[in-house]
Amino acid sequence: MLNEYFFVTRWRIRGDVSEVRSILEDAEDLKRWWPSVYLDVKKRDDGSVELFTKGWLPYTLRWSFRVTEQRQDGFALEAFGDFAGHGNWIFGQDGDFANITYEWRIRAEKPLLRILSPILKPLFAANHRWAMARGDESLRIELDRRHGVATRRPPGPTFWKG
Repeated sequence: MLNEYFFVTRWRIRGDVSEVRSILEDAEDLKRWWPSVYLDVKKRDDGSVELFTKGWLPYTLRWSFRVTEQRQDGFALEAFGDFAGHGNWIFGQDGDFANITYEWRIRAEKPLLRILSPILKPLFAANHRWAMARGDESLRIELDRRHGVATRRPPGPTFWKG
């Protein structure tokens, strides 16, 4: 299908895998430390997490996820709403570094994205890469903050000016 996407993101960050994992598993805190993408986050009584997100393109997304699997090396999630599909976080320790891989296999269900995917798929993919690059940067800042060496704040949301 033309509205299907598969992304693999890799981060290599100085830090401990258990600390990185605890940050990424705390969905309710995403809005604070990854504010350029996560505009609102609400945990539901059923264990799912409702998200309001954006990238650098002029649209927002409302979607939810629930964790479907906890493993020693990571966790998996199911997404539904403006996105539908699966995500898989994988963590590995390599000396002083945490290697983090995120596999994201989704379908764009938001009507705008679904309709425009056949012609704008490269642009939507670039938007995803931008969002994940902000996550890498923000995670590094969050780890520095937790260790008392933060010298900067995570980048806030950008809004389309065009």
